[in-house]
Amino acid sequence: MPSQQGAPPAAARGRVLVLGGVRSGKSRFAESLLPAGEPATYVATGYPPDGADPEWAERVAGHRARRPAHWHTRETLEVAAALRDATGTVLVDCLALWLTRVLDSVGAWTEAPGWEAALRARTGDLVDAWTGATSTVIAVSNEVGWGVVPDTRAGRVFRDGLGVLNTALAASADAVWLLVAGIPNRLR
Repeated sequence: MPSQQGAPPAAARGRVLVLGGVRSGKSRFAESLLPAGEPATYVATGYPPDGADPEWAERVAGHRARRPAHWHTRETLEVAAALRDATGTVLVDCLALWLTRVLDSVGAWTEAPGWEAALRARTGDLVDAWTGATSTVIAVSNEVGWGVVPDTRAGRVFRDGLGVLNTALAASADAVWLLVAGIPNRLR
């Protein structure tokens, strides 16, 4: 099916994956897919600001400020549980941040014993929750497969892990969007 550029449907249904590069507009686009005026759960996966990084705190504050009062925000690393608990529309922003935190928690950066199995278990649990979701779920993720192969082990672990996760989610998505330079392109 060829790409379809343009505005999103009035409200998304099913499992929707929104991909794009950094600052491509993917978060705002995903937010536009939520039913207007209806409650939704916004699952924020990034590290909570701790005061050590003012620029990060500013980014998080900008995302928080855009959310209307009728959206419930759940700042958590437990995305699979959030999907299983959902009774209404859920937006997960973003899977790249989620994966970074998971890689941190399983000891991938230090090559802790068993980190690869722990990573497979966490990503498998997320894919299972996504596949089994009965509510509308919109997930935002970075598309990382077009750049050069990172010259560090950590960069390759992250890039490969996110590519595998995006592929698994796209396989069972009802819709997949790719944002390039702020322009949404429907892939499925």
